[in-house]
Amino acid sequence: MTGTVVAVDGPAGSGKSSVSRAAARRLGFDYQDTGAAYRAFAWFCLQSGVDVKNQAEIAEAVPGFSYTIGTDPDGYFVQVGGTDVTDDIRTPPVTSIVSSIARVPEVREHLIRLFRGIIAESGRPGIITEGRDITTVVAPDADVRILLTAQPEVRAARRAAEVDGANHVDIAAQLSARDAKDSKVVDFLNAAEGVTTLDSTDLDFDQTVDAMVELVRATIKIAG
Repeated sequence: MTGTVVAVDGPAGSGKSSVSRAAARRLGFDYQDTGAAYRAFAWFCLQSGVDVKNQAEIAEAVPGFSYTIGTDPDGYFVQVGGTDVTDDIRTPPVTSIVSSIARVPEVREHLIRLFRGIIAESGRPGIITEGRDITTVVAPDADVRILLTAQPEVRAARRAAEVDGANHVDIAAQLSARDAKDSKVVDFLNAAEGVTTLDSTDLDFDQTVDAMVELVRATIKIAG
């Protein structure tokens, strides 16, 4: 892999997935959603009858996890053992356990190796990989490292707008709870040294994509 590697972190509801995917499309890059892997493994545990409150059982399930993700921004899919789970991994039962699943060291170690392999195997001019610990753990040497964030009330409003009949207060509480759980594992709320903060509080979706694309292009220009 000699292309440009872009690492994007950020809190829940910051738009990491949608913005990163759109930016990858604009740049002609691959796109990797690392959160999908944690969700897919959570789905796999539920389907396999693993006691998701037992870390030892969760760790024992890791070797049997077969995962594939589509990195084409226009051909996104998630498969476990050849079964398409693109929609299944977004259901409430999976969402309710994914944070605790992601805290198991054996799971993190296995998936981090998987993420790095996908980055290395990308055949496009570059790849944007987004998640929680991409700028600091998965790809700390990425060419471009971005923390995409926004004020909590803005993130809650955006997420609520995506869900029919959603209550803004409930969404805000859910996002806060998820961030609190995940921040016990990795700090994705503060930019590490060398990471550029992209605050989209006062930007709309297209403006945020533009800003990310410009950050990447500026880096490529300087490197070239």
